[in-house]
Amino acid sequence: MTPRDAHNVSRHQISEGALQVLNGLHRAGFQAYLVGGSVRDLLLGREPKDFDVATDAHPEQVRKLFRRNARLIGRRFILVHVQFGHEIIEVATFRGSAGDQENETSGRSETGRILADNVYGSLEEDARRRDFTANALYYNIADRSILDFSTGMEDLRSGRLRIIGDPEQRYSEDPVRMLRAVRFAAKLGFTLDAAAQAPIAACRERLREVPSARLFEETLKLFLNGNAQTSFEHLRQHGLFAVLFPQVDALLDHAEYAAARALLQSALEGTDARVRDGKSVTPAFLFAALLWPALKQHSQRLEQQGKPATVALQQAASDVLQDCTGRVSVPRRFALTMREIWELQARFLRRGGRRPHALFAHPRFRAAFDFLSLRSQSGEIPATLVEWWERFQAADHDGRRTLIEQARLEETGQEPALGPLPTTSRLRPRRRRRPNRPGQGSVASHPDGTDDGHDGEQADSD
Repeated sequence: MTPRDAHNVSRHQISEGALQVLNGLHRAGFQAYLVGGSVRDLLLGREPKDFDVATDAHPEQVRKLFRRNARLIGRRFILVHVQFGHEIIEVATFRGSAGDQENETSGRSETGRILADNVYGSLEEDARRRDFTANALYYNIADRSILDFSTGMEDLRSGRLRIIGDPEQRYSEDPVRMLRAVRFAAKLGFTLDAAAQAPIAACRERLREVPSARLFEETLKLFLNGNAQTSFEHLRQHGLFAVLFPQVDALLDHAEYAAARALLQSALEGTDARVRDGKSVTPAFLFAALLWPALKQHSQRLEQQGKPATVALQQAASDVLQDCTGRVSVPRRFALTMREIWELQARFLRRGGRRPHALFAHPRFRAAFDFLSLRSQSGEIPATLVEWWERFQAADHDGRRTLIEQARLEETGQEPALGPLPTTSRLRPRRRRRPNRPGQGSVASHPDGTDDGHDGEQADSD
């Protein structure tokens, strides 16, 4: 036990909602501890993203105590979410051993993966059930001490990520722990303990047993937590990326796909930068970049079989996304956006007549243009194409007409690539046009409500 005067965690750093839950449980005669990533982050001088509570109170007792603020969630793990305004405090009852054969709610697969886990236990048992020593620290609201049943405090000081118990057995119980090990090592800048690294090669194929929807959520946590580049390198180092995205991993080291790898690296860098700046990020844009190498290869193969380029791309998109369904399943709402980003790439090449105006009016123009820019940065397409579209977006009606004419002359070989930029006097901020009256043309001069290629959700939890 570490007494209050020997650690840096203060109640003033804990959210009001978490304090209400901790104090409410304590006053009702239950044990109540802040646990997991929030305690770890506070000890490291970081600001926690959320607060979790562990208690000896059973879920129904917690729900009864907080009434309208509480609801039960989960099947494999029954938890209570207690809500105060926009904040949700997750409350879990102390867990016991899932190997208790007398309890009908426990169970394992043939490989040892835990299938049901509603066995309640003591505080000490709960600590042994946690995955990493750094996440098995408990802040006691009763006396404000910190309880450590392993080597958590020592490992925090040394920057080491260590598994509680036998690593191979723990990976077998829940293969996702391998992904969590990579994520925490990248997020905290910790070194993964040698004992934790050793069994990964033998256990990584067990990730195939995990539901693909859960793997998608874990992948989001890896890539949308501000450490996407480091997480990516760790995944590849331990062979985990090859299990999650085999069709992509097989291409990344080939010289002919160097541009595709550079595009992915740029996307990871951009995602990390947006997270650091507090901007929103979306899985659709990142996954479009992540799967681009596989999409290109498959599309080229279909073209060699005689399919038109547009048809080949559409079929390749369907096949690549279908292949992911058995591993890291991309939800439909993101898959549709990804397809639009991919399929709009060819339309950037067609700059004659009213086509540029129609593309500019597309709801996914901004996301597709950002992807085009990544392709240019990676050397996959000429920078002059991106420059032309940047000028097109900034120009007024006459300026755009000049640019379209220049593109026509360029394509027929009559004039250099771009020619002079339309004069500043012909540039003005974009504005929304009024809806056309019946009988008039329907092409808008710019899109209404376009996204920037990154709006959406961000997931990162402990």
